[in-house]
Amino acid sequence: MIRFLPLLAALAAYLVGSLSFAVIVSRGMGLNDPRTYGSGNPGATNVLRSGSKAAAILTLVLDALKGFVPVVLAVRLGPAHGLGEGTVALVALAAFLGHLFPVFFRFRGGKGVATAAGTLFGIDPLLGAATLVTWIIIAAFFRYSSLASIVAAVFAPFWQLLTDGAGPIAFALVAMGLLLLWRHEANIKRLFAGTESRLGGKAAAAVPPAKKGGRATRH
Repeated sequence: MIRFLPLLAALAAYLVGSLSFAVIVSRGMGLNDPRTYGSGNPGATNVLRSGSKAAAILTLVLDALKGFVPVVLAVRLGPAHGLGEGTVALVALAAFLGHLFPVFFRFRGGKGVATAAGTLFGIDPLLGAATLVTWIIIAAFFRYSSLASIVAAVFAPFWQLLTDGAGPIAFALVAMGLLLLWRHEANIKRLFAGTESRLGGKAAAAVPPAKKGGRATRH
């Protein structure tokens, strides 16, 4: 049974990560589904485009917590059950994958920035703080959330290597960073084209759902 604990811990982390709080919070506060406006991404930045700062902050906090809590539990409770750094790395990656491909939302998830940040703080507060400072600096200077996330994703594995050296967690962070870059492919293209939305930008018009017997029109 003990040898299956890492897989069980990873499965639990994935299920927690699959809770798409951007959609859950928006529904609970009577807002439009974040997948129908702006970038279409179910994340805090896009929820902010709805005009509700409270919904965006709540989404950000909950998305971060669903990465933080499973990892902290693995860090603190794992050693007593013979679980080490490899399990922590697996749990962090599983929670992140849950956000990207949520089983409860037809595997249509967000880009995972807040959840990834939560896992970093769960692994090591200094690692999380260093990555957060990187994000804040880039966001403050350039006003692009996507650019800040991309740069932070690239630097996170380096911060881990500097603080704790190579190991399972560093490899997990590399994998998460590559996945973040992949999820930001459209943002990268818009950044080069100069059409990327800046922080605090207004939401684009929502695409109405298709009606029976006809097609939806994009306004």
